[in-house]
Amino acid sequence: MRRNPYTADSLWQPDAAAEPRASAATGAVIWARAMSLSFLLTSLIVIISPGTGVLYTLAAALTKGSRASIAAAFGCTLGIVPHMLAAMLGLAAVMHTSALAFSVLKYCGVVYLLYMAWQTLREQGALAVDARVDARSDRRVIVTGFLINILNPKLSIFFLAFLPQFIAVDDGHPLLRMLELSGAFMAMTLAVFVVYGLFAAKVRDRIVTRPKVMKWLRRGFAGAFAALGARLAFAER
Repeated sequence: MRRNPYTADSLWQPDAAAEPRASAATGAVIWARAMSLSFLLTSLIVIISPGTGVLYTLAAALTKGSRASIAAAFGCTLGIVPHMLAAMLGLAAVMHTSALAFSVLKYCGVVYLLYMAWQTLREQGALAVDARVDARSDRRVIVTGFLINILNPKLSIFFLAFLPQFIAVDDGHPLLRMLELSGAFMAMTLAVFVVYGLFAAKVRDRIVTRPKVMKWLRRGFAGAFAALGARLAFAER
Protein backbone atom coordinates (compact mmCIF):
# COMPACT_ATOMS: atom_id res chain seq x y z
CA MET A 1 0.00 0.00 0.00
CA ARG A 2 1.41 3.33 -1.04
CA ARG A 3 1.86 5.90 1.75
CA ASN A 4 0.07 9.22 1.41
CA PRO A 5 2.71 12.03 1.63
CA TYR A 6 0.09 14.56 2.65
CA THR A 7 -0.88 13.15 6.01
CA ALA A 8 -1.66 15.47 8.92
CA ASP A 9 1.66 14.63 10.54
CA SER A 10 3.64 15.56 7.48
CA LEU A 11 1.66 18.73 6.93
CA TRP A 12 2.23 19.99 10.48
CA GLN A 13 5.85 18.86 10.75
CA PRO A 14 8.04 21.94 11.34
CA ASP A 15 10.54 22.92 8.71
CA ALA A 16 14.04 22.44 10.13
CA ALA A 17 15.45 25.14 7.89
CA ALA A 18 12.85 27.66 9.04
CA GLU A 19 13.88 27.41 12.70
CA PRO A 20 17.31 29.06 12.27
CA ARG A 21 15.70 31.79 10.16
CA ALA A 22 13.07 32.46 12.81
CA SER A 23 15.60 32.54 15.62
CA ALA A 24 17.85 34.85 13.59
CA ALA A 25 14.93 37.19 12.92
CA THR A 26 13.97 37.14 16.59
CA GLY A 27 17.55 37.85 17.57
CA ALA A 28 17.69 40.76 15.14
CA VAL A 29 14.52 42.26 16.61
CA ILE A 30 15.82 41.86 20.17
CA TRP A 31 19.17 43.40 19.18
CA ALA A 32 17.44 46.34 17.46
CA ARG A 33 15.28 47.00 20.52
CA ALA A 34 18.25 46.76 22.87
CA MET A 35 20.33 49.08 20.70
CA SER A 36 17.43 51.55 20.45
CA LEU A 37 17.13 51.61 24.23
CA SER A 38 20.89 51.97 24.55
CA PHE A 39 20.87 54.82 22.02
CA LEU A 40 18.05 56.65 23.79
CA LEU A 41 19.66 56.35 27.22
CA THR A 42 23.10 57.39 25.97
CA SER A 43 21.65 60.30 24.02
CA LEU A 44 19.68 61.48 27.05
CA ILE A 45 22.81 61.48 29.22
CA VAL A 46 24.70 63.47 26.57
CA ILE A 47 21.87 65.99 26.09
CA ILE A 48 21.11 66.73 29.75
CA SER A 49 24.81 67.28 30.54
CA PRO A 50 25.44 71.03 30.96
CA GLY A 51 27.06 72.55 27.91
CA THR A 52 26.96 75.61 25.69
CA GLY A 53 23.43 74.94 24.41
CA VAL A 54 22.00 74.36 27.88
CA LEU A 55 23.74 77.45 29.22
CA TYR A 56 22.44 79.62 26.40
CA THR A 57 18.87 78.31 26.77
CA LEU A 58 18.91 79.02 30.52
CA ALA A 59 20.32 82.50 29.94
CA ALA A 60 17.65 83.27 27.33
CA ALA A 61 14.93 82.05 29.69
CA LEU A 62 16.16 84.16 32.61
CA THR A 63 16.65 87.34 30.58
CA LYS A 64 13.73 87.19 28.16
CA GLY A 65 11.23 84.60 29.37
CA SER A 66 9.68 81.33 28.24
CA ARG A 67 9.09 82.30 24.60
CA ALA A 68 12.75 83.20 24.16
CA SER A 69 13.81 79.95 25.86
CA ILE A 70 11.86 77.94 23.28
CA ALA A 71 13.44 80.00 20.50
CA ALA A 72 16.89 79.35 22.01
CA ALA A 73 16.20 75.61 22.26
CA PHE A 74 15.09 75.58 18.61
CA GLY A 75 18.17 77.52 17.49
CA CYS A 76 20.56 75.22 19.36
CA THR A 77 18.82 72.15 17.94
CA LEU A 78 18.98 73.62 14.44
CA GLY A 79 22.69 74.21 14.93
CA ILE A 80 23.43 70.49 15.20
CA VAL A 81 21.85 69.69 11.81
CA PRO A 82 24.96 70.64 9.77
CA HIS A 83 27.13 68.51 12.05
CA MET A 84 24.87 65.49 11.58
CA LEU A 85 24.84 66.00 7.81
CA ALA A 86 28.63 66.29 7.88
CA ALA A 87 28.84 63.00 9.79
CA MET A 88 26.53 61.26 7.29
CA LEU A 89 28.37 62.62 4.26
CA GLY A 90 31.81 61.89 5.66
CA LEU A 91 32.83 65.54 5.94
CA ALA A 92 33.45 65.09 9.64
CA ALA A 93 36.15 62.55 8.80
CA VAL A 94 37.84 65.17 6.62
CA MET A 95 37.70 67.66 9.49
CA HIS A 96 39.09 65.02 11.82
CA THR A 97 42.13 64.54 9.59
CA SER A 98 42.53 68.17 8.50
CA ALA A 99 44.17 70.26 11.21
CA LEU A 100 43.53 73.48 9.29
CA ALA A 101 39.79 72.95 8.81
CA PHE A 102 39.35 71.92 12.44
CA SER A 103 41.37 74.87 13.77
CA VAL A 104 39.59 77.46 11.62
CA LEU A 105 36.13 76.38 12.76
CA LYS A 106 37.30 75.93 16.33
CA TYR A 107 38.75 79.42 16.69
CA CYS A 108 35.68 80.95 15.05
CA GLY A 109 33.69 79.24 17.80
CA VAL A 110 36.10 80.51 20.47
CA VAL A 111 35.83 84.10 19.25
CA TYR A 112 32.04 83.89 19.14
CA LEU A 113 31.81 82.50 22.69
CA LEU A 114 34.07 85.27 23.99
CA TYR A 115 31.92 87.76 22.10
CA MET A 116 28.86 86.26 23.82
CA ALA A 117 30.59 86.66 27.20
CA TRP A 118 31.33 90.32 26.47
CA GLN A 119 27.78 91.04 25.32
CA THR A 120 26.34 89.31 28.38
CA LEU A 121 28.45 91.50 30.67
CA ARG A 122 27.30 94.62 28.82
CA GLU A 123 23.69 93.39 28.83
CA GLN A 124 23.45 93.61 25.06
CA GLY A 125 22.71 91.26 22.20
CA ALA A 126 20.44 88.23 22.30
CA LEU A 127 20.72 87.90 26.10
CA ALA A 128 19.83 91.47 27.00
CA VAL A 129 17.05 91.70 29.58
CA ASP A 130 13.93 92.80 27.71
CA ALA A 131 10.31 92.51 28.75
CA ARG A 132 9.19 93.10 25.16
CA VAL A 133 9.75 89.97 23.09
CA ASP A 134 8.70 90.05 19.43
CA ALA A 135 9.36 88.09 16.26
CA ARG A 136 12.53 90.05 15.56
CA SER A 137 13.87 89.26 19.01
CA ASP A 138 13.00 85.57 18.55
CA ARG A 139 14.91 85.44 15.28
CA ARG A 140 17.95 86.95 16.94
CA VAL A 141 17.81 84.38 19.73
CA ILE A 142 17.44 81.53 17.21
CA VAL A 143 20.35 82.74 15.05
CA THR A 144 22.60 83.10 18.10
CA GLY A 145 21.78 79.57 19.28
CA PHE A 146 22.40 78.25 15.77
CA LEU A 147 25.81 79.94 15.54
CA ILE A 148 26.87 78.73 19.00
CA ASN A 149 26.50 75.09 17.94
CA ILE A 150 27.51 75.28 14.29
CA LEU A 151 30.86 76.86 15.20
CA ASN A 152 31.83 73.95 17.44
CA PRO A 153 33.79 71.41 15.35
CA LYS A 154 33.77 68.90 18.20
CA LEU A 155 30.09 68.22 17.47
CA SER A 156 30.84 66.91 13.97
CA ILE A 157 33.49 64.54 15.27
CA PHE A 158 31.20 63.51 18.13
CA PHE A 159 28.40 62.49 15.76
CA LEU A 160 30.89 60.77 13.45
CA ALA A 161 32.01 58.58 16.37
CA PHE A 162 28.64 58.32 18.14
CA LEU A 163 25.99 57.45 15.55
CA PRO A 164 27.72 54.53 13.75
CA GLN A 165 27.89 52.60 17.04
CA PHE A 166 24.14 52.04 16.83
CA ILE A 167 24.04 50.85 13.22
CA ALA A 168 24.38 47.16 12.42
CA VAL A 169 27.30 46.18 10.22
CA ASP A 170 24.98 44.31 7.84
CA ASP A 171 22.37 47.08 7.75
CA GLY A 172 21.16 47.44 4.16
CA HIS A 173 20.42 51.16 4.52
CA PRO A 174 22.99 52.68 6.89
CA LEU A 175 22.35 56.27 5.78
CA LEU A 176 18.63 55.89 6.38
CA ARG A 177 19.32 54.40 9.79
CA MET A 178 21.70 57.26 10.62
CA LEU A 179 19.04 59.74 9.53
CA GLU A 180 16.53 58.09 11.88
CA LEU A 181 18.97 58.23 14.79
CA SER A 182 19.78 61.86 14.02
CA GLY A 183 16.09 62.76 13.99
CA ALA A 184 15.57 61.06 17.35
CA PHE A 185 18.60 62.84 18.83
CA MET A 186 17.35 66.22 17.58
CA ALA A 187 13.85 65.64 18.97
CA MET A 188 15.27 64.71 22.36
CA THR A 189 17.58 67.75 22.32
CA LEU A 190 14.70 70.11 21.60
CA ALA A 191 12.49 68.53 24.28
CA VAL A 192 15.17 68.59 26.99
CA PHE A 193 16.25 72.15 26.22
CA VAL A 194 12.63 73.36 26.24
CA VAL A 195 12.13 71.77 29.67
CA TYR A 196 15.31 73.46 30.92
CA GLY A 197 14.17 76.80 29.53
CA LEU A 198 10.60 76.67 30.83
CA PHE A 199 11.83 75.71 34.28
CA ALA A 200 14.23 78.68 34.32
CA ALA A 201 11.52 81.00 33.00
CA LYS A 202 9.34 80.10 36.00
CA VAL A 203 11.77 81.78 38.39
CA ARG A 204 12.60 84.68 36.05
CA ASP A 205 10.30 87.23 37.72
CA ARG A 206 11.96 86.63 41.07
CA ILE A 207 15.37 87.36 39.57
CA VAL A 208 14.95 90.25 37.12
CA THR A 209 13.36 92.41 39.84
CA ARG A 210 16.58 92.20 41.88
CA PRO A 211 19.36 94.25 40.24
CA LYS A 212 22.12 92.80 42.41
CA VAL A 213 21.07 89.24 41.61
CA MET A 214 20.92 90.04 37.88
CA LYS A 215 24.35 91.64 38.06
CA TRP A 216 25.95 88.55 39.53
CA LEU A 217 23.92 86.32 37.22
CA ARG A 218 25.25 88.17 34.18
CA ARG A 219 28.77 87.81 35.52
CA GLY A 220 28.20 84.11 36.06
CA PHE A 221 26.90 83.55 32.53
CA ALA A 222 29.69 85.67 31.05
CA GLY A 223 32.29 83.70 32.99
CA ALA A 224 30.71 80.42 31.87
CA PHE A 225 30.74 81.45 28.20
CA ALA A 226 34.37 82.55 28.54
CA ALA A 227 35.27 79.24 30.22
CA LEU A 228 33.56 77.26 27.46
CA GLY A 229 35.46 79.31 24.89
CA ALA A 230 38.75 78.56 26.65
CA ARG A 231 37.93 74.86 26.80
CA LEU A 232 37.13 74.86 23.09
CA ALA A 233 40.41 76.67 22.36
CA PHE A 234 42.36 73.81 23.93
CA ALA A 235 40.23 71.09 22.32
CA GLU A 236 42.02 68.63 20.08
CA ARG A 237 40.76 66.46 17.26
